[in-house]
This record gives sequence, C-alpha cells and structure tokens, in this order.
Amino acid sequence: MIYKWLKSNLRNAIPRQCVLCLTPTGNPHLLCAACEKELPKNTAHCIICAAAFPATLLSTKPLVCGKCQAQPPSYETSVIPYLYAAPLKQLITGLKFHADLSSVPLLANSFHRELKRNAEKLPECIIPVPLHKQRLKERGFNQAIEIARLIALQIKIPLEISLCQRSKVTPYQSGLSAKQRKQNLKNAFTIAKEHPYKHVAIFDDVVTTGTTVNELAKQLKKSGVKIIEVWAIARTINKQ
Repeated sequence: MIYKWLKSNLRNAIPRQCVLCLTPTGNPHLLCAACEKELPKNTAHCIICAAAFPATLLSTKPLVCGKCQAQPPSYETSVIPYLYAAPLKQLITGLKFHADLSSVPLLANSFHRELKRNAEKLPECIIPVPLHKQRLKERGFNQAIEIARLIALQIKIPLEISLCQRSKVTPYQSGLSAKQRKQNLKNAFTIAKEHPYKHVAIFDDVVTTGTTVNELAKQLKKSGVKIIEVWAIARTINKQ
C-alpha cells in the first residue's frame, strides 16, 4: 500500500517535460501545447494513398492523386494524419533507430485523436507491418507493433501480430527508387494462417511510396479480405 501511494504521488510530484522543447508540461503524453501545434498536419492529400497535395489544392471534396487513378493500389483508403517532417520526424527516427520508446504513447495518442475525427466504421483488427525475424532480432522491437498496440487498446479492437509474416530479408527501403522498392518487396509477405477478417487496417509508422503496405495488402486481398485501410503516423512528402 505504501509503495502504491509513493508511486502515485511521486509521479505527480516530478515535473514532466516536453520531449521536444523540454519545457514543463501537464500533458501525460509529454508534449507541450506549443509543440503539439507544430506537428505537421497532412491536411491536403489523396483520399486513397494519403500522398500530400500542394496546400493550394486544399478542397472540401475528396481528391484522388494521378498515381492512384492510373494504378489503384490494393487498399481502399488511408488514415495518415501527419507529414514526415520536423518536429515529428525526430520523434519517429528516435524511436525507430535509437530505441527511444518514450515517444510511443505520444505517437499513439496523436494518431488516435485524429482517427476519432475521421473514422466512420472501424476495421475488425489492426495488422502492423511485420519485420523479418532477423531484422527484429537486430532491432529488438517492431516500432509499428509498439504504437499499434496502444491504438488497439484505445479503440478496443484486436491487434493481429501473427497473421502476416515477412518471409524474406529485404534491404532497407530508404534511398531506393519506387521501382527498386517494388522489386525489393516482391513476395516479401505471406499470410500465416486462415482468418475471418473482411475489413482490416494495416499499420506502419511512416509511409513513403506506399510500396510496402501495398504489397502486404495484395496478400491480404488474396486471403479473402475485402476492405483494407492503411493507417500510419506520417506520410513522406513528394515521394510519388
């Protein structure tokens, strides 16, 4: 009982700091109001792949980019509320490449807040983009799973981490062209078991060209899924 009291009261007594600017904040997710306003919103984007449009194309009508019109992906829509730019980029790279897991609650909460504003019908489960077991061993964790785990708890739907597997080790996607990414990920994913799902959300931290999520979506469609959404924290800019 004493331990619980100390733990609760010490947590409240120790001042929290914003993870970006280090100023004191009462936000339990450790981001001050000023830095929260600086998060780069993906306000004008394709309703299918969430690729960013120029701000001049901001419209009340849903817009589809030329790439999705010419070659529709294997998923139906995306929820990617932010752009992969400062200061959000620092949080994601800190998590992904420096194992700074302190940003996970912040990222999950920021996504959940935007999801509540845009979601009409929730999917039956969330499927984080899997890492190959060798890459998982090297990194020690899958950042997509860590973020999606909290989101699944918030919206009360299952997190499905064993359905899809990465069946081959692929070179890092960063620095590759769209064509190279597509070749790199060909036959990279497999569906490990039968499932009942007809409506799912694929989750990743960042979507660049959309090749990774589209390759995974192709396999899910073959397994019987009818509706696929892509959920991610951020979309890179001008990576069509």
